[in-house]
Amino acid sequence: MNSGSCLCKGIKFKVNKFEPLVGHCHCTMCQKFHGAAFSTFVEVKLNQFHWLSGKELLSSYTSDNKTVRSFCNICGAILFFESSYNKLDQTIEVSLATFDHVENIENIKPNAHIYTESKAKWIEINDNLPQFKSYRS
Repeated sequence: MNSGSCLCKGIKFKVNKFEPLVGHCHCTMCQKFHGAAFSTFVEVKLNQFHWLSGKELLSSYTSDNKTVRSFCNICGAILFFESSYNKLDQTIEVSLATFDHVENIENIKPNAHIYTESKAKWIEINDNLPQFKSYRS
């Protein structure tokens, strides 16, 4: 099962099927929100996402560009991202590192670096993944 959780295990979810978009996002909002050089999200259709427990522990922050970033209000683990595109497409972006057994998720590997125009200056991208200055073209 493709199950995930927050750090304190108060929030638990499962995903039946993943979409092919898995990206390292280098935008400044992801940097600030994750406290890291970039974040890695996998896209999931809402009908393939299921709550197991803790939905009431979810808090969110809506930024100026109307993106919604969700996290556990107990441990602060960053879990989900939703843009206007996601809302229209009935998808959600799930933080890849929140899955309990990422090593067992077949064929789920990052396939692009996005928003590299604002990547952290101390990071060198030295893999062969495509790089996009903003979102994927």
